[in-house]
Amino acid sequence: MSMSFDMYMNDVIQPMRDELTRIGVKELRTAEEVEGNFEEYKEGTSLVVVNSVCGCAAGLCRPGVALALNHEKIPNHLFTVFAGQDKEATAKAREYFAPYPPSSPSIALMKDGKLVHFIERHEIEDHSAEQIAKNLTDAFDKYCE
Repeated sequence: MSMSFDMYMNDVIQPMRDELTRIGVKELRTAEEVEGNFEEYKEGTSLVVVNSVCGCAAGLCRPGVALALNHEKIPNHLFTVFAGQDKEATAKAREYFAPYPPSSPSIALMKDGKLVHFIERHEIEDHSAEQIAKNLTDAFDKYCE
């Protein structure tokens, strides 16, 4: 019995998706979902996590985001796209992150539709989840109501 690659990857990836959706982060799987949600929820602050399968996403990025979301001030809207899996959604989200080059994992904070804070992969790898959460909560304190 053969299993398709997509089915295999879905089984492997789903727990990584669930790690963020379980804490209230809305998954955007298509370019249309990204564009529609970014436009509909343009006012206020939005956190966008570019999820990935790499070890620094699992061990540092997703846990750092989870810790940060326990903070007193958090963004109004929480979104995620999955690099390497939902390619069109990720590409569309990255259009909003200029001038930063593609980076996964990464975390963007947007206010009123404009990028105000960005954490690239090199600021995630070799940093603890607590350090990533601190980076985020400092930005939340500055930009979130």
